[in-house]
Amino acid sequence: MTGTTSRVQTLGGPALFVLLWSTGFVGAKYGLPYAEPFTFLSLRLGVAAVLLAVLAVALGSAGMASRRQYGHASVAGLLLHGGYLGGVFYGISLGVPAGVSAVVVSLQPVLTAVLAARVLGERPTAPQWLGLSLGVGGVALVVGPGIADAGSTGPLPVAGVVACLVALASGTLGTVYQKRHGDRIPLVWGTAVQYAAAAAVLLGVAGASEDLAIRWTAEFTAAFVWLVLVLSIGAVLLLLLLLRRGTAAGVSSLYYLVPVATAVEAYLLFGERVSGLSLVGIGVTALGVALVVAPPRER
Repeated sequence: MTGTTSRVQTLGGPALFVLLWSTGFVGAKYGLPYAEPFTFLSLRLGVAAVLLAVLAVALGSAGMASRRQYGHASVAGLLLHGGYLGGVFYGISLGVPAGVSAVVVSLQPVLTAVLAARVLGERPTAPQWLGLSLGVGGVALVVGPGIADAGSTGPLPVAGVVACLVALASGTLGTVYQKRHGDRIPLVWGTAVQYAAAAAVLLGVAGASEDLAIRWTAEFTAAFVWLVLVLSIGAVLLLLLLLRRGTAAGVSSLYYLVPVATAVEAYLLFGERVSGLSLVGIGVTALGVALVVAPPRER
């Protein structure tokens, strides 16, 4: 493999993940007006679990896990999908602006790096710590103008902010847990188990707190199909594959680019203007992620 081909493959997977994952905010914007958050997520993850289980059967990997591995997959699913997605969706449904939730969740790479250093023995280098710091600053520059506007319209809902903090903690713990315990679990079948566990818990929460009603409009149907096929199957399988090949801190740093990509998509799809300060933030964030994920030789 040539050096150029290796670099393309090394960068291509993370770039594709960022592009796919960032569309989740667009899908949520289209879908949440027609279904409550936990009802929406439990149905999304339940359908994705069934589709992945069928795929695992076709690939011959269904059931190829021990009872202990089933437990690890269930815990990772509850953290990565139930806690993370549930917290973000619930926070946005309560009125937390997408920019604010993006800033809160964007702290995940730093927390993951600290936790991974203790749990996994992954010691970030000085350039990586610099990259993590630049990522936080870059994301703040991208979404800062939106947060200032949101703050001027009234106080943020406390419960919504707490939900975003729960999402932050769940995503951090789930990333490290998956890196430590998930490498030996068959990828497709293990992800189906993750989704089934998260969907069961979210359905219980939805049954206790929501009316389980869904309006199947064209917008909701399109958002639902996109989130199931592209996000819950394509992007998440890619994320788990990246975790198997890289460090938890390095993969987690990709979340810095998600609000950046979302800002660009919002400009292209909805005409939301990107300020000059945000453009500077995009460059700073990209530099920070490059410092974290690039091999030491290429920094």
